[in-house]
Amino acid sequence: MESTFLQENIFFIVAAVMSGGMLLWPMLSRNSAKEIDVQKAIRFINYENAVILDVRDDREYAEGHPPNSKHISVESIKERWHELEKFKDKPIVVIFQPGLRAGHAGAVLRKNGFKKVYNLNGGIDTWRRENLPIVKDR
Repeated sequence: MESTFLQENIFFIVAAVMSGGMLLWPMLSRNSAKEIDVQKAIRFINYENAVILDVRDDREYAEGHPPNSKHISVESIKERWHELEKFKDKPIVVIFQPGLRAGHAGAVLRKNGFKKVYNLNGGIDTWRRENLPIVKDR
């Protein structure tokens, strides 16, 4: 029985596809924001005047958000990113409800020239778990 080229070389083919994917991944993901922990976020806020950008929806934001945070929901970030233009050189810490929303907000900001965009690992859940201040809109 003769085997085909693919059968004889499956290991090498899989290895080539996987290594190609690993080489492409940084290029494909470079527009999203880097994740940081709470300690790094606090350092950015205290020492580099970071902006906290809350991208949750209006209801979530009104239920409690970090003090002095800017609110632009992820659904409107494409249209409203320019409101943050004056903060382009400052770190921006994105607060979100866990899910895919923060990645989208970071990608929009990076695409528009923001270099220091960071997602808070775990989003608002982490902020609350660390007992950091929360204010509510009334």
